[in-house]
Parts: sequence; structure tokens; C-alpha cells
Amino acid sequence: MELLLIAVIVIAGWFIYKKVGPGKGVTTITSEEAKRKFGDRNVQFIDVRTPGEYKGQKVKQFKNMPLNELSKRTKELDPNKEVVVICQSGMRSSKACGELKRQGFTAVSNVRGGMNMWK
Repeated sequence: MELLLIAVIVIAGWFIYKKVGPGKGVTTITSEEAKRKFGDRNVQFIDVRTPGEYKGQKVKQFKNMPLNELSKRTKELDPNKEVVVICQSGMRSSKACGELKRQGFTAVSNVRGGMNMWK
């Protein structure tokens, strides 16, 4: 019975990770790694938080593209350049990274912990 419970927990965890995890081909980086990319002209930075969240605490290098608008606004991004994505905690940016990958972006990075981990 214990073994069955462990198996159910592992399977449930795997499904949750697949649903909200960064997805295949998405790199997870720290806030420090993101900052080191600021001078690179081949990197684009987007913040997928709401405009209110963005206004309250923003990093000037990040362009605000709320998650609910992202699929309509990807034409504003160059698919040949890396995209670094941030949100408040890393959940929405993870979803955004998956959306970008589905739309053909090849170099996509999610900032681990989002603004909560920004130093």
C-alpha cells in the first residue's frame, strides 16, 4: 500500500512539473546570470507580470509583455535572438517560455525565482 501511495505521488508530481515546468529546451538562469547578459545586443528581456506589478518594481532592461498578451505580441521580438523571461516568482515566466518555444523561438531562458529572487 505504501509503495502505491509513493507511486501516485511521484506520478502526480511529474504531471504537475510537465504542466508548469519550464519545458523542453528552456534554460533556467539565476538573476545574476540574467544581469550578466544586459550588455549583449543578441538578448531580449521580457517581464510577463501585469502592468501594475511591473510599475511597482521594474528592471529597466525588461520590456513589459503581460503573459495574457504574449501570444499576440511575439512579433515584437526577434526569434533569432535569445529571450530572457521574468515574472514575480517564476511560474508565469515558465509558461511564457513554453509559449515562446511553441512559436519557434530557439533560445529561451527563464529567470529562476523571478523578481522574488532579484538582488
